[in-house]
Amino acid sequence: MKRETFKAFKDEDTQIEAYQLEGNVQPFPNHFHEHYTIGFVQRGQCLVSCKNQEYTFSSGDIILLNPYDNHTFMPKKDEPFLYQGFIIRPEVMEDLTLKVTGQNDLPGFTKTMVRNEELYDCLRHLFHMIMNGFSEIEKEESLFFLMTVLIEKYSQSFEKCLPKCQEEVERACDFINRHYTENISLEQICHYAKLSKSTLLRAFTKSKGITPYRYLITIRVNNAKKLLEQGVLPVDAAFKTGFSDQSHFTNYFTTFIGISPGAYRNLVTS
Repeated sequence: MKRETFKAFKDEDTQIEAYQLEGNVQPFPNHFHEHYTIGFVQRGQCLVSCKNQEYTFSSGDIILLNPYDNHTFMPKKDEPFLYQGFIIRPEVMEDLTLKVTGQNDLPGFTKTMVRNEELYDCLRHLFHMIMNGFSEIEKEESLFFLMTVLIEKYSQSFEKCLPKCQEEVERACDFINRHYTENISLEQICHYAKLSKSTLLRAFTKSKGITPYRYLITIRVNNAKKLLEQGVLPVDAAFKTGFSDQSHFTNYFTTFIGISPGAYRNLVTS
């Protein structure tokens, strides 16, 4: 199988990002994103675990992920693999939803795995147009159709899709979100959440699908990714997001994103 290749492109007209994984793609551990992900498998198979359910995706299957949906991603080895997808940030999704429905409620995808030939063809066409510089109106029309199908058939209000979380777990998340650049400890998180360590670990993992530490690392990686997109050097991005050293940062970033911090910065700022 060919070596892994990663391509990404942000479309300034639609403000969505298209990306592609091809070849011997590495597995991705349990993590989440702060954005919506809409992906589709062109060739090969991959095993995806999302919200405690496992799915086997093959050619023609579509994956729909909401912000903060914890998931793993493991391509099947020893066969050709090609995966393409889109990243849509919440503020962009809100604007798209307003245009389609007249309301600015964020949608929440109700299915992780979808097989819809019409939707699949639309995704492939939109990806091709974005990667090949088609005109703004062509891309907007295709994106409008795509969002109409997704909202009508596969979503409800995002607030209704959020799991019921204990107030203490939300306090723990709030503490991590505000102090992720610092060298925080589990004891500090527990003190702020007003829970014992054992209770917090059980409640947090049940609610969020990942441990508090994995949540912290994910927040750090996501924010480091934003800094790299602004042209910040990897060593500075590591320091600004709370990683103890460059090696620690590089290992986690590469594991979560599939490409080194330096290579990602060069890709998105070139």
